[in-house]
Amino acid sequence: MMKAVLATAALVLTLSMPTFAKDIVDVADLVEKQGPAVVNISTTKMVKRNPGGLPFVIPDDADLQEFFRRFFPGGPGGQGGPMQDIPAHGEGSGFIVSGDGYILTNAHVVKDADEVVVKLIDKRKFTAKVVGTDPRTDVAVIKITAAGLPAVKLGDPTKLRVGEAVAAIGSPFGFENSVTAGIVSAKGRSLPSENYVPYIQTDVAINPGNSGGPLFNMKGEVVGINSQIYSRSGGYQGVSFAIPIDVAMEVVDQLKTGGKVSRGWLGVVIQEVSADLAESFGLDRPRGALVSQVQEGSPASKAGLQASDVILAFNGKAVENSGDLPRMVGMAKPGTRIQMDIWRKGKTQQLSVVLGELPVEARAGSKDSKSPSRGGLVLSELSAEQRRALDIEQGVLVEDATGDAARSGILTGDVILAVNNIKIASVAGFRKAVAAVPVGKSVAILIRRGEGSLYIPLKITGE
Repeated sequence: MMKAVLATAALVLTLSMPTFAKDIVDVADLVEKQGPAVVNISTTKMVKRNPGGLPFVIPDDADLQEFFRRFFPGGPGGQGGPMQDIPAHGEGSGFIVSGDGYILTNAHVVKDADEVVVKLIDKRKFTAKVVGTDPRTDVAVIKITAAGLPAVKLGDPTKLRVGEAVAAIGSPFGFENSVTAGIVSAKGRSLPSENYVPYIQTDVAINPGNSGGPLFNMKGEVVGINSQIYSRSGGYQGVSFAIPIDVAMEVVDQLKTGGKVSRGWLGVVIQEVSADLAESFGLDRPRGALVSQVQEGSPASKAGLQASDVILAFNGKAVENSGDLPRMVGMAKPGTRIQMDIWRKGKTQQLSVVLGELPVEARAGSKDSKSPSRGGLVLSELSAEQRRALDIEQGVLVEDATGDAARSGILTGDVILAVNNIKIASVAGFRKAVAAVPVGKSVAILIRRGEGSLYIPLKITGE
């Protein structure tokens, strides 16, 4: 399966040469002028590891201990020694946006880090403070104590054209100040794990370590933050994604002033309007976001929004695809009164809604597109193409992991194959399997991660 993989480690040594000679000169000039504003980021965090070899302690659950004794006869089986603290190191990239030391990078680069070290092109090193992170857009602001630093120029990603030449500077695999170049492959891409970002897709070579580094246009302006790749191997395979810099800058001010981002909340579950649904509802063409559920007590409920309504416009902007709506709602300020155009019973109507604030613990999609299951997992069905790529017959994709699931080590992008050795073929099947688990007990989740599989114990706390 081609899946989104966080490019979590470092800047690229090789130069992917653009097709035209004039672009090669542009890239060289770009690197010379803007390269000093790109930094390498090293992180350290202490993690616990079981001396028996498994990166977790088997919970105090007799059934689950017996399960692991059967499948891991040489493992700790709940009887291993105490967990040990060991340092885990990571690398990424970033870029200076102001001469007084503010730096942008990816939130996943600095997530849970106990120490963040920034290295400049002139070899100076600084310990950085994490000012704030926004997991929904995967943007983080960090700060070093320095003055007179070189800073990048910011561009307008809305003016990017598909086919336009772009370049990246970063630290892939720890190779600092590496440069790659390519073209814009597409704009406004939505990924399964993120509804708040209209990604820029490129064919620029991005690898682990490029995360958080800048994507430049040929004017030497930053138009995006390199964030994710699609890959079977975990390495570059020609499809890379960058966060548009205008989306990132919308959250930077809030991060700098308050350390977090407040977002609008509507309180609906939505789905795409297919051609068949458009015909059944009497719409002229497939467009808008179909409301499949309205949460009780939500702003949408108070405004009179109903299931089967199709939201056609939000605050004067057309909603062409269902993925447009979470971005529009999320970028609006809580407490704002918004006008919506909806399609109901064959005619257009207008509704006025006062947005609430998206709960901090809710990740993209969990309130306005998908609801988390018991245990804190936001899941989606695997397509036939994804199953073929993975060479599996069943499973569900983890779009987000919070609460119990996050604490157990389940990650976005994992595929859940089985629960207590019972195969899982659908989201409903997973919900049914975990619904019967008593609070305080654990289940063994069989995960497909990359090219391998592993069991992870998920303890249901009821939190």
